[in-house]
Amino acid sequence: MDVTERAELTVVGFAVRTTNADEKDPARAKLPALWKRAGAPGAFAHVPGRVDENLYAVLTDYESDHNGAFTQIVGINVRTVPRLPEGMVAVRVPAAKSLKLEARGSMPQALAEAWQQVRQYAESGGSPARAFTTDLEVHHRDGADLYIAL
Repeated sequence: MDVTERAELTVVGFAVRTTNADEKDPARAKLPALWKRAGAPGAFAHVPGRVDENLYAVLTDYESDHNGAFTQIVGINVRTVPRLPEGMVAVRVPAAKSLKLEARGSMPQALAEAWQQVRQYAESGGSPARAFTTDLEVHHRDGADLYIAL
C-alpha cells in the first residue's frame, strides 16, 4: 500500500446503490448484475471519447463508513461527457490523495483480498484516515488497482 495523488477523471457507466451487507446475500446483491451489464460486449460502443480499454468502478455517495449504503458506477474513462445513452450516468471523480493497492491474481478473489486490506487499514486506525468520499477501482488486463480516498 502506497499513498499517492490520483488525478481527476470522468467515468460514464451504469450505477446501483447498495450496501456491503446486501452484497453478502445473493438474493439482494446488485453488483454481479451491474458488472455483467458493464462487461457485456459492446456495452460502451456508443460512448465517444473513451480514454483506454480499462473498466472503472467508482464507489461514491457513502452514507457513512463501510457499513452504510454507497453508489457504485461501473464504466469507462472518457475525455468529455457525451450525450449519455439511456440508463447511463456520468460522474466526475475528483483528484484525491489516495491509498493505492494492487490486486493481482485470480479475480474476484484477489480484489476481495485487497478490499480486506482496506478494511483492516481503516479498522486499525491507519493514518491518514480513510475519507469515505470517492474510491476508485481500475480494472485492466493485469488485475485491478484500488485508489482509496484519504
